[in-house]
Amino acid sequence: MHPDDQRRQPLLEEEDEETAYNLTEKVVVVGIDEAESDLDVGLPPFSWRKLWLFTGPGFLMSIAFLDPGNLESNLQAGAIAGYSLLWLLLWATAMGLLIQLLSARLGVATGKHLAELCREEYPSWARILLWVMAELALIGADIQEVIGSAIAIKILSNGALPLWAGVIITAFDCFIFLFLENYGVRKLEAVFAVLIATMALSFAWIFGETKPDGKELLLGILIPKLSSKTIKQAVAVVGCIIMPHNVFLHSALVQSRDVNPSKKGRVREALRYYSIESTLALFVSFIINLFVTTVFAKAFYGTDIASSIGLVNAGQYLQDKYGGGLFPILYIWAIGLLAAGQSSTITGTYAGQFIMGGFLNLKLKKWLRALITRSFAIVPTMIVALAFETSDSMVDVLNEWLNVLQSIQIPFALIPLLCLASKEHLMGSFRIGPILKLSSWLVAVLVMAINGYLLVSFFSSEVNGVLVAIFVFVFIAAYLSFVVYLVYRSISFSSWHSFINRKTSTDSEN
Repeated sequence: MHPDDQRRQPLLEEEDEETAYNLTEKVVVVGIDEAESDLDVGLPPFSWRKLWLFTGPGFLMSIAFLDPGNLESNLQAGAIAGYSLLWLLLWATAMGLLIQLLSARLGVATGKHLAELCREEYPSWARILLWVMAELALIGADIQEVIGSAIAIKILSNGALPLWAGVIITAFDCFIFLFLENYGVRKLEAVFAVLIATMALSFAWIFGETKPDGKELLLGILIPKLSSKTIKQAVAVVGCIIMPHNVFLHSALVQSRDVNPSKKGRVREALRYYSIESTLALFVSFIINLFVTTVFAKAFYGTDIASSIGLVNAGQYLQDKYGGGLFPILYIWAIGLLAAGQSSTITGTYAGQFIMGGFLNLKLKKWLRALITRSFAIVPTMIVALAFETSDSMVDVLNEWLNVLQSIQIPFALIPLLCLASKEHLMGSFRIGPILKLSSWLVAVLVMAINGYLLVSFFSSEVNGVLVAIFVFVFIAAYLSFVVYLVYRSISFSSWHSFINRKTSTDSEN
């Protein structure tokens, strides 16, 4: 072989099959191999050290609950509905936790992530459609995240850097991500911890400056209230919590720890620690979202400008109301927004790698896959930034369209997740039981119904003309047909598998 050929780096990986992490990349949990026989079935004693080593994937997952799209929904909920939707924010976070724990359960118990399992379990045409839907959802989320970062950069530069320049700067986070990943998973997780802490400190500072009413805050969490005037904000709060790409992401992130899925004790231990750290991570995200909602409830609820507040002008409105000081509140808001945008765009790049690699089994080098994933979002985002640079209100209109785009994709992440998590041949003894299955389907149906309401109300106000109406009708018919197919496949497979189990049991008895 020629010496140059040895030095040349191939674009394709050498592994036979795409995996979330190579063995050399996984975190070895200290002590997990001790008393190996005890880990075959039983659950070992709780260890704070092991909890620390398992901590990380849940916090990366929680960033999707804190992206700029969520921040905008929460600030609008506070400004328009006051404290009345805080209970819904709490319960929406709890529903999101249930879905994410199912995603983690699937990844740990099978040793594969959701995109890989979809590739293996669905026919080619359905797999391609699911991949396209997942990519569209990711692109929609990424545009919101990049625009959020660009808005923050524009504020921090005093307007010297326009939106399009902020988009270019944010695009380079792809290379930051690749650089950090070379130093190991734990280093990457530490950076995300810093970004989450930055968000928490920034929005806590603003919370302290504005001093929301503690009694109203507590009543808003404990007493459910909903009126016809706040239904749109309620739908937005719930709709932004469950992000389709995040369901795929979490099932892959949990594989960053070296857990043998064939050993039940190891799987039980991993699920215990992942459940604890995911719950803690989403509690932190709830507190941060609570800060944002209550700040704008205190500052703008009942005012004439409440309905006009969006991500673009929120910081300036806070500045006009509460002034500057040693650290102007406008810049504190921008720092928190920048941390939210940067962290969520990097996790979006991460999710894009798993989605593309899993569905298509592409054995590309990670840098090339990350570059392709980033290009999918940056190109349309740049077009958006150039088109909407002169109009702040148009950016908010764009966010509405992007929320609709992501709402459309939710069934194509939730239904496969629930279907696959119920399959005994995949999950073994870790498949979800009847009570958890019923609870999960109720949450999924509720979330899809809420997002369906958003879609109906949006299209009823936006669709004009016969040709457009016909197009929308055909699209909805095709969309519902695919959803029905996914549900039917889930039910029919479960029935067939139960029949096979009963027949096998009967034959063995005979």
